[in-house]
Amino acid sequence: MKPIDLDHILTTLGADAWSANERSRARVAGGVAVIVYDGHTRDQGTPYIEHPLATVTLLRTEIGVSHPETLLLALLHDALEVAPESEALLVQHLGGPFTTCLRAMTADHRLEQRPKAIGDETRWRAKQAALPPEDLLVRLADRVHNLRDLAASPSPERRDRFMKSLADFHLPLAATVRRLSPHLNAMYGLLHAEYGRQQQEVRP
Repeated sequence: MKPIDLDHILTTLGADAWSANERSRARVAGGVAVIVYDGHTRDQGTPYIEHPLATVTLLRTEIGVSHPETLLLALLHDALEVAPESEALLVQHLGGPFTTCLRAMTADHRLEQRPKAIGDETRWRAKQAALPPEDLLVRLADRVHNLRDLAASPSPERRDRFMKSLADFHLPLAATVRRLSPHLNAMYGLLHAEYGRQQQEVRP
């Protein structure tokens, strides 16, 4: 399989339609993404960068998101999860405010590079619920792609965990915020449909 390069990332972002300054920023973000995700794989063995790119595609083609900064957040939304040590690199190339957004979108135990402990899940849910609308939109898109990707995961426990989290937290949260924007409303519909599809797949 051909490695994912910067041109592929820029095409996925739709950066050709952006302003000159936005295209320049996209090139920087794409280069950082290649560095940060390099060598990391998903639990099904695929290159990790395929997941954030799929999240970008979902936002662009299924939800209609065109705002460059939102799509760049989607591209790098897992950067601090898979490589917490990349924070200085992110600040250097994309700025403090952008990196602060990524920190807010990342679970504390990931940032602190430690095993998940009692209370972390509650804090992580509160952290997600406090995200501004566009950042939350990225997190919900991440959830949709993770659900679609469950069939390729070798871990049945991962599927059970994701479905429980969806029912207990993400769907109610998406329902609460759906009136904040047309994009969040569309994301709620997508998340709800994916939940129904996943339920159907496990029925005898």
